[in-house]
Amino acid sequence: MFFRSRYGAVSLKRSRVESTLDFNFCSTFFREMLFLSWGRPSPQEQKACIDKSGGVFNYDSKYRGATAKSASSLKDDQELSKDGFALNHARFLVGSGLDTYEKGKTALKTWRHFGLDWAFVDPKTPIQNGAKFCVCVKEFLPWVMMPLQVVYVNESKRAKNTAASFGFGSGTLQGHLLAGEERFSIELDENNQVWYEILSLSKPAHFLSFIGYPYAQLRQKYFAHQSVNAVKKHLSAS
Repeated sequence: MFFRSRYGAVSLKRSRVESTLDFNFCSTFFREMLFLSWGRPSPQEQKACIDKSGGVFNYDSKYRGATAKSASSLKDDQELSKDGFALNHARFLVGSGLDTYEKGKTALKTWRHFGLDWAFVDPKTPIQNGAKFCVCVKEFLPWVMMPLQVVYVNESKRAKNTAASFGFGSGTLQGHLLAGEERFSIELDENNQVWYEILSLSKPAHFLSFIGYPYAQLRQKYFAHQSVNAVKKHLSAS
């Protein structure tokens, strides 16, 4: 079924809902997509979300791969804040030793860091440059599907296994509530300690996120703590 209002068209099918909102502002036409599902999104719904995004990034190409840099260098980048991006950074000690590092790397490769009741990524999604996927998040009643694409995968290892790191960054596509990029990484430092790190830069990309951006930032911080717990759970169970 389709419902139309002065703000646009909403398509409802059985218990699933997907909406496209059309807005007119100062004689300029904007089309903003929002992908919703009343139940846990199926693989087919996630694929439809990705297909409708067109594989088009919703943030400036000059920032593509920016999260591969260190958090300190991004904090000093005045152009980022000038362009409206906020930085979110969390770093957690999750253990020690090469074995823990390897298990942590496996956790990232199998999306265990998204193993939450209210947020998930299809664990079959390959961690490789160009791979597209949906982050599915339950917000109040509906689930929100947000399309992204892996923009880089970095791995380094020093001689004699004294230090190593693995991480990947993903950029937001059209239809995502936010615009920007996020990196997840695991690191074995020279002191044999293992660190899990989340680094993102983002700004609102939809009228809902403009209205509720402080809430979105709180959710990012909440996710970081939930995510590290999911990683620790994987490490302890391995």
